[in-house]
Amino acid sequence: MSDTRFTGSITALITPMNRDGSLDFTSFEHLVNWQIEEGTSALCAMGTTGESPTLSHQEHHEVIERAIKVSAGRAPVIAGAGSNSTSEAVDLARHAEKAGASAVLVVTPYYNKPTQEGLYRHFMAVADAISIPVVLYNIPGRSVIDISVETMARLARHTNIIGVKDATANLLRPLQVRRAISKPFNQLSGEDGTAVSFLAAGGDGCISVTSNVAPALCAKVQAEWQAGRVADAIATQDKLLPLHDALFCESNPAPVKYAASLLGLAGETCRLPLAPLTEPSRRLVKAALIDVGLLN
Repeated sequence: MSDTRFTGSITALITPMNRDGSLDFTSFEHLVNWQIEEGTSALCAMGTTGESPTLSHQEHHEVIERAIKVSAGRAPVIAGAGSNSTSEAVDLARHAEKAGASAVLVVTPYYNKPTQEGLYRHFMAVADAISIPVVLYNIPGRSVIDISVETMARLARHTNIIGVKDATANLLRPLQVRRAISKPFNQLSGEDGTAVSFLAAGGDGCISVTSNVAPALCAKVQAEWQAGRVADAIATQDKLLPLHDALFCESNPAPVKYAASLLGLAGETCRLPLAPLTEPSRRLVKAALIDVGLLN
């Protein structure tokens, strides 16, 4: 399993919804196809951006299954399998494996505030329950607890635990992790704004929110870096920066769903407790899309 490696621009897919909050699979299928056509290297379904906290287990399963079916082997699907209940995370991971996912993304348990030992046992339980790769998801801004470098190195000894989505925005972290872990360890940025800086620190790619609406440009950043065209990658990232900023003006995924609605990709509906964007934020997102050249 340690040979599994995800690189490039990986989209943290939104889950399109109809105005009544029901799932809009027509738009979802269109989005998956468009992402692959635009150069997205892998798809991540049912993460935070997919509104996993407010979907039922059945809906969660349906989204994962639909992403795998529509992608049809053209791009790997990383299935969100996170929960603050270890048994629930195990169940979601087992379903993802059975459905044909290429890997699972398992977020740090939120609200419970486990110790580092609790984190270790949580992730190990998931990794022991399945045979497909596990990508840790470290996002202390939402889950409060940070996976320490020491705990990550300890977890990396498990054959199935192959990498991390790092949303700490701490650019020392990929350097520290690389030094602490002897095997190849797949490090993916979870922060669009630091995508190039993360690559420079030894990262492999980015699990992106922005690529929902700008997949070609996000893929271009990664491709330019991989081709050794550093100045071009920085220039493309600079072009995207206003959009990266605007898409986090309020809680994700409300801004990116509004952006998607302006581009005709899907409706803007989010499930409560996420509220529709305020008018100032709407103006900000629309202006950013125009600035980047995605909207006339």
